[in-house]
Order: sequence, then structure tokens, then C-alpha cells
Amino acid sequence: MINFKKMTVSLLMSIAIVLTSSSLNSVSAASLDLEAESAILVDAETGEILFAKEADIKLPPASMTKMMTEYLVLEAIDNGEFDWDTTIQIDDYPYAISANPAFSGIGLRQSQDYTVRQLYEGMAIISDNATTIALAELVAGSETEFVEMMNDKGEELGLTDYEFVNSTGLNNASLDGEHPEGTAEDADNLMSARATAILAYHLVNDYPEVLEFSSMLTSELDGEHLENLNWMLPWDNTNFAQYYFEGVDGLKTGFTTEAGYSFTSTAEQDGQRLITVVMRTDSYGARFEQTQELLDYGFSEFEKQTLFEAGDQLEDESVIDVDKGREDTVEVELADDLSAMVKDGEEDLYSIEYEFDTDYLNDDEELVAPIEQGDVVGQVRLVYGGEDHYGNIYEDQSDQRVDLIATSDVEQANWFMLSMGAIGDFFSDLFSTVVDSVTGWF
Repeated sequence: MINFKKMTVSLLMSIAIVLTSSSLNSVSAASLDLEAESAILVDAETGEILFAKEADIKLPPASMTKMMTEYLVLEAIDNGEFDWDTTIQIDDYPYAISANPAFSGIGLRQSQDYTVRQLYEGMAIISDNATTIALAELVAGSETEFVEMMNDKGEELGLTDYEFVNSTGLNNASLDGEHPEGTAEDADNLMSARATAILAYHLVNDYPEVLEFSSMLTSELDGEHLENLNWMLPWDNTNFAQYYFEGVDGLKTGFTTEAGYSFTSTAEQDGQRLITVVMRTDSYGARFEQTQELLDYGFSEFEKQTLFEAGDQLEDESVIDVDKGREDTVEVELADDLSAMVKDGEEDLYSIEYEFDTDYLNDDEELVAPIEQGDVVGQVRLVYGGEDHYGNIYEDQSDQRVDLIATSDVEQANWFMLSMGAIGDFFSDLFSTVVDSVTGWF
């Protein structure tokens, strides 16, 4: 009998919880109706995609291009090529860009020393184009050579659907013929949301110090006030309050007429970090509102869970037949934990499958002795039985796997036992043949 009183109390409690929640309303993937032309939500630890919308179409990323410049500068510092206190002077080209108010927010001066840190802050905080070009020239000698490095690094990092034509994200047509050699006069940088997320994933994980810069609200350079373009940071400004989201500490805005308003964000709450990308929204604030929806969905609906632990076994496949061994069977188990970003209420939609290494199997799909404890005899694949599965930013890593190992030694049987087994098999086969023949007479 249905207890309607208990159902009513439960319903009222659920409503109370929703009404008193301080976060945005929880949503499902199906109800995420983003206006952005392309978008993606990614777990920053594993690269699992939690949501995607047209994530593989190439679009102009505008100043989100600078994330690759940031990466290469940080890599050069890490390699000891220069340091934060290294000083440089501004060459003619970045100086001309700096003098054009349409391109840059900082009026740089020539015959003056600037530290790498000063220029990097200009690039990371207000997306300054002149400081970006100056850093590109420092790393590679020229922006032309730097663009080659950008594309090579993109391939190395596994980016898909991308092309870099300059260090800043400006379209070449606006540069009055000063675009890097070897790139078309009307070319634009291009990246998909997936490629942008891969770049952000490596930037955050390989060089987490980038977050020290992307989370800076303000700085000063040559007496000029630098104010971060990211309105989701914890500003003491009522105009930005509607865009604030707890834990946001980066990463890069972007805008050109061709690109529209785009944003790559990252945020951390309770030890869990997410990355989002929205591309081609229609206003400065819209990109932050779209990002809020994605982050709220990620943090409210997903939690990293260990679904299967090292030592777990499939109930019906914990013992595997062994051929040519002193024992006829051996147990197998998971070598490591299998974890995933699990959507609320979907824990039971996960299962595992064994995939044995054919080098260990005979024609009858038995493991062949000798086997040593800890031998990797196959892989265990995590299987999701739900509807919303977007895989991983790296498509070849969409299947999560751990090793399947033997739990004990199985020595190979000696020659006498093998011979007796072979004789037994022979007579067994012979007897079966005879029985079949005799049976056929009647």
C-alpha cells in the first residue's frame, strides 16, 4: 500500500531544500539550452567531458589564442631560457601595435626595460596584444617563428581542429600587412571548443602558476591601471556581482567581430576543478552567464567517485581456466581503482568488462601457464549504461581502463603431466568419435 502521508512529507522536504539552496537551480544535460554556438564542460583532472555542444567545429577563438602564448612562455621559463625578472625592450612592431588604441590597452614605450613578469601580466590580465607579441619575439626571435612553435605545440599536446596564424588572436586582415610570414593576409586563428579545452587542460595542469595571473583583479604597468576582463572573479563591484561564481580563478576571455564573445573558464570547489569553454555568444555578459550555467551543472550534478576498487572481481568471471598448468584455474582481479565523474543518481549505471590479452590465451580462450602473480593478463573496461556520454577530450581515452592481473602463480605442468594430459585428451576424443559413430547406427 502506498503511504501518501510519507510521500507528501518527502515532497515538501525536497521543495524546501531547493528553495533554500544558495546555488543556481540544478539542471540536466538535456535542459542545458546554451545560446553559445559551441561549448564544452570538462573535468580538469581526468579530461572527462561532462557536457558538449557542437564542440568540434572550428571557430575564431579571438584572445583565447593567447593561452598558447602563455603556455609557451611558461614552458620557456621552466626550461631556464629566461626568468620572470629578465628584461627586454619593445621592438618596432609591438610598439606600433601598442600605439594603436584598437589593438592594445597599454601604451608601451621604447628604450625602456620591461620585465617578463610585467609583460605577462599585461597579456594575462587585460589581454594586451603588444605585450603578447613582445613575449612571442622573446621566446622565438620573431612572431613568424613563434607561430610555427604554436602549431607544433598544438600537435604535441593533441589539439584537434585548430590553426594558429598569430600569437594574439587578432585576425590577420586587421594587421595592415604586418601578419606573420607564411600565413594568409585574411587568415584567422581557429580552434574548436574541444581543442580550446585541451589547451586549457594542459595550461592548468602543466603550469598551475598561470592561475596566479589569471586570478589577479588588478595590477599596474607604467602607471597604468590594469583591470582583469574576467567579471566572474570576486570583485568588490556591484556591477559585476551578477556574474560572480565561487571558485573561478581564470582563465581567458576573447572577442573580435568575427569570433563574438568567448570565454574559457576554470573553477575549483571542494578540491574538484572544472574547465569550460563557450564560443560565439552575443554579448560581453552573456559569455559569463553561459559559463555560470555550465559550472553550476558540473558542480551540482557531478562528483568523482571510485566505482570499482583494486582487488574487485567480476562475480561470474573471478576464476579463469588455465591450460598446461599445475592448477586448472587462477583468479583475476582489478589492479587499480576505477573512478569517474558520476552524475547524481547514476552510480548503478556503471559496470565493468574484462578484455583478455590474446597473447595469454589459447584457442579455447583459456589462460596458458606459466602465470606469475601480478601478471597483466588483460584490461578491465568501465562501461556506462546511461544516455549522456560525451567521452574524453582525447577521443582515444574515452574508455577508462585498468589492468586485469592474476592473483597467484600457476606453474607450468611437468612433461609427464603434460604427456598424460595429451594422452587423456587423445582417448577422450577417440571415445567421443566412437560413441558418435555407434550412435549414428541406430
